[in-house]
Amino acid sequence: MRLPTLLAGLFACLITDVAATALTYKLGANEKACFYTATKKEGEKVAFYFAVQSGGSFDVDYIVEGPNGKIIMDGQKERQGDFVFSANVVGDYSFCFDNEMSTFAEKYVDFEIAVENEARAQLPSKQGTTPEQTSVLEEAIFKVSGQLSTISRNQKVLPNP
Repeated sequence: MRLPTLLAGLFACLITDVAATALTYKLGANEKACFYTATKKEGEKVAFYFAVQSGGSFDVDYIVEGPNGKIIMDGQKERQGDFVFSANVVGDYSFCFDNEMSTFAEKYVDFEIAVENEARAQLPSKQGTTPEQTSVLEEAIFKVSGQLSTISRNQKVLPNP
C-alpha cells in the first residue's frame, strides 16, 4: 500500500540534479592549488569532501571562498573534511589546498566537489494521505540519500582489508 509512495520518493531522489567532480591531486611541496565550481542559482547545496592519502603528516590547509571573495570555510593541518553549505551567491566558488608549509613533502589529496539542485519531483497524491505525511516520508528519503552519499565517500578513503 505504501510501496507506490516509497517508490515515487526514491525516484525523486534519483532525479535530483547533481554535478560532481571526484579527483585525486598530487599537491607538490610549497604548492597551492585551487579548483572551481559554479552555482547557477541561490540556495543550491555545495558538498565538499577531501582526504589526504599520503605525504608528510597526512595534513593540508584548505580554504573555500565564494564568488564575492568571502571565506566560506577554512582549516589548517587537516587530514580530511566533509562539508555541505548553501550557495547564497550565484557564481564561481573556489576550493584551495595549500601545502606551502611543507618544504619537501608532496601529498596526494582525494577530493570531491558536488553541486546539488534539490528540485523535488511532485509525488503522486493518494487518497487517505495528507501532505504532511507525504512530506515526512519525502524528508526521510532525502535524509537517507544524503547519508548514503556520505557512506560512499567514506568507502573511497578506507583501506581495503
